[in-house]
Amino acid sequence: MIAIVDYGAGNLRSVANAVAKVGYRPTVTSDPREVLDARVVIFPGVGAGGDAMLNLRRSGMDEALRQLVYEDRPLFAVCVGMQVLFSGTEEGGWHGCLDVVPGVVRKLSVGLKVPHMGWNQVKQKGTHPLFEGIPDEADFYFVHSYYAAPDDMSVVAGTTEYGVTMCSVLIKGNLVATQFHPEKSGEQGLRMYANFLRMAIERRD
Repeated sequence: MIAIVDYGAGNLRSVANAVAKVGYRPTVTSDPREVLDARVVIFPGVGAGGDAMLNLRRSGMDEALRQLVYEDRPLFAVCVGMQVLFSGTEEGGWHGCLDVVPGVVRKLSVGLKVPHMGWNQVKQKGTHPLFEGIPDEADFYFVHSYYAAPDDMSVVAGTTEYGVTMCSVLIKGNLVATQFHPEKSGEQGLRMYANFLRMAIERRD
């Protein structure tokens, strides 16, 4: 099963449609047990990190997601889904997050138009199967006011310039996370989902 996590803050329909377009049948679920039973998990996100964590804790989904990362199982996190993987976020005051990727989520620089909304380039930091068929510096669609700053720069697989050089793609074992929305990024976003799902399923066969 390919599970899409429903915790009341996700762009669920667009993500499900994107997964279906690349040839897979996803299941949207709010049940942590189904998430832990899934072959692959996609963790979308829209909204504020603190609110997302509150919803995750209420459902027990926070512990399920931590377990997926600790067991190095295939997980793709998007936007706020990526941000709550970190130690904490400064959005709306300090909020502790899942703390499976050391680092902090910070507000974009003063003087910039915030939220950062629209198309921007992703500079690939080396080769990886996730980027197969995707040109370096391809455009992806962003909507966010905060960005993730990992302590360990070795997990940064892609960067984007917007006042700062921010981590826009994170890869750590079978964990992939993007600050942009692949499901809103046209052909290149669909290709990224297809690459991830192919990698995840081949690794487990």
